[in-house]
Amino acid sequence: MSNTLPPLPYAYNALEPFISEEIMTLHHTKHHQTYVNALNAAEAAFAQASTTKERIALQAALKFNGGGHINHSLFWQNLAAPSEKGGSGGVLKDGPLKEAVIASFGSLENLQKEFNTTTAGIQGSGWGWLGVNPSTKRLEIATTANQDPLLTHIPVIGVDIWEHAFYLQYKNVKVEYLNAIWHVINFDEAQKRFVDATSGSKL
Repeated sequence: MSNTLPPLPYAYNALEPFISEEIMTLHHTKHHQTYVNALNAAEAAFAQASTTKERIALQAALKFNGGGHINHSLFWQNLAAPSEKGGSGGVLKDGPLKEAVIASFGSLENLQKEFNTTTAGIQGSGWGWLGVNPSTKRLEIATTANQDPLLTHIPVIGVDIWEHAFYLQYKNVKVEYLNAIWHVINFDEAQKRFVDATSGSKL
C-alpha cells in the first residue's frame, strides 16, 4: 500500500506567530509530500529489483525518504496552537511526563535549555529529540543527522532543524526558532507517547 501525506490536525496558520502559515504550508505540502513521493517510488523500484545489487542501491533512498516521512508524521502531531491563542501548545500539565521531566532534568526550563543547546549544535541538517531510553525508561535528549529516524530511543518529541523548517521566518538563527517552538509543542501528545513508551508498547 502506498504511503500518503497525513493531514495536519490544525490549520496552517494555527501555530502563528511562532511558526508562520507560509512555512507550515510549504513544509507540509511540498517538503513532506516530496518525501512521500520519493519513498513510494523507491519502494516500487525495490519490489521490482531483480538483483541484490539493485536492492542495495535503493537502500539510501529508502532510508532518507522513509525517515523523512516517519519524522515529519511525528513532527506534525508534536505541535499544537499556542496557549496565547486558546490552544494547548506549550503547556506541560501535571502528570507522568512532567514528573519524568523533573526527574531527568530538574525542570522544564532546564530541559529546554539543554535540548536547545544540543539541537543547535547539529552540524548541517537533522533532528533534535526527547526520547525514552528503552532500558532505563528515563527521558534523554538525542539527535539524528539528515532524515535518520530515532532508533536508539522511543521518540516523545521531535524537532526538525532542517532550514526548510524555519529559514523563511528566522533566517539562519536556529536558536530563535528553537526558543519559539516550545510555545507550540503539544505536550498532551508527548505525554501519550511517554506513557506508551514506559508501559511497554512501541510507537
